Parts: sequence; structure tokens; C-alpha cells
Amino acid sequence: MTAPAGALDARFSQPEEPATEWSAVQAALEDAEIFWVSSLQQDGELHVTPLIAVWSEGALHFCTGPTEQKARNLERHPQCALTTGTNAFSGLDVVVHGEAVPLTDDSALTSLAASYVRKYGEDWRFSVKDGAFDSEDGGRAVVFRVEPTTVMAFSKEPFTQTRFRFRDERPA
Repeated sequence: MTAPAGALDARFSQPEEPATEWSAVQAALEDAEIFWVSSLQQDGELHVTPLIAVWSEGALHFCTGPTEQKARNLERHPQCALTTGTNAFSGLDVVVHGEAVPLTDDSALTSLAASYVRKYGEDWRFSVKDGAFDSEDGGRAVVFRVEPTTVMAFSKEPFTQTRFRFRDERPA
């Protein structure tokens, strides 16, 4: 993935501060343990829930049971946002906007399953079967890939807001 150019929003940034570098944002996405996914319910209400995710090959990946609310929401409205960061006045908060697309290629899923174990440990070991993750207890999980259309980085040391634009982004 080519590093996208970041555009500092001076309205929400301390004077004379530079934009956050993409390398810092990517490191935050790779290292974050918890993300919050926001999706749209059928009645138009937002649904927000925590989950784990893996940054791999230029996208965030997460899994969920096929009957869970977020899976049903994303089936109807694939646009979503994944958020991670801290609940303190330090660090970097990141919001990834994109479209959640089911990942069903067994080869890609096998590679991603290994990434889950590397990041989260043995409790998150999945096998791959018929285009989805399977767990030891027989549970099946749909895997979603979210390629960013926009990434917002909110630095709190110093305060800056940086927008990274990717392909196919809708106008702001």
C-alpha cells in the first residue's frame, strides 16, 4: 500500500503543528487491540459495538457471527466506521471509514487467521472452512474486509486532526 498524503485541518489543530504521518496511523491500527464498529440498522439507527480487528494488506479485518446485529446491518448497508484510540488526553485516536465486504477466499482467510493468533493469541485461533472462520466450538464467523475511503487521525499531543483520503471517497 502506498502511503496516502495526510491533510491537516487547521480548524481543529494547534497552530504550526504538522499533519500526523501515515506511518504513525498505520502503527496505531496494527497495534490497537479493541475497535468500535459503527453500522446502520434497518430502521436508520446507529449500532455501535466493540470488537477485535487485524490490519492486513491495506485494510482492517474483523469477524462476527452471521446472525449478529452488525453482520445483518452490514449485509444491507456495507458502509461503516471502525474507531480505535484512547480515552485519555494523550495518544492517537483513529477513525476508518469504508465499506465492509465479506472476505470468502480460503487462502486469504488462512493467512488472516494466522494474523489473529499472532496479534491476539491462541484463544483466537480459527480454522477456515467454506469461506469463513470456524472455531473449535463449532461456531462460524463471517470475515469482513474494510478498505479505507477516509481515515481521520486525532492526535492529542499536540492536538491535530489529519485526514487521509483513499480511492473512491465521496465528497466531504
